Amino acid sequence: MALYSDKVMDHFQHPRNVGKLPDADGVGEVGNAKCGDIMRMYIQVDPETQVITDVKFNTFGCGSAIATSSMATEMIKGKPVSEALQLTNRAVVEALDGLPAHKLHCSVLAEEAVRAAIRDYYDRNSIPYGEELRACEGHCDTCGH
Repeated sequence: MALYSDKVMDHFQHPRNVGKLPDADGVGEVGNAKCGDIMRMYIQVDPETQVITDVKFNTFGCGSAIATSSMATEMIKGKPVSEALQLTNRAVVEALDGLPAHKLHCSVLAEEAVRAAIRDYYDRNSIPYGEELRACEGHCDTCGH
C-alpha cells in the first residue's frame, strides 16, 4: 500500500486556493512548533448570507500540511460560516482517503486554521461566539484559545 493516497498526492502537487486575500474578512494562522508546519487561512464572507465566498491559504510545511489545507478550503468554500465551523480534522482525513498516523496532526492544523479565520471574522465584526467557538475558549490544547 502506498504511504499517501492519490487524493493526498493530487492536493499536494496541485493545491487548490493557494494565495492571499488582501481584503479578507478573517485571517487565521496556526502552527505546530514540533513539526514546523504553519498555516494561514483567509476567508471572504458575504455579510448578508454569511456564506464563505472565497478562501485562500498559505502553508509552510510538509506535503500533508499542504494537502490538508487545500482540502479544507475546498470543503468550506461556498458554505455558510455555521457549516464551516462543523469541519473536523476527521472529515478532512476522510476526504483525502486517509493520512499516515504520524501526519494526522496536519489535519488538526487545517481544522484549527479554519476556526481561527472564523474567530477573526467574528472578532472584526463584533459577532458573539456560538458554542462551537466558545467551547474551547481558554482551555483548548489544540487550537490555542
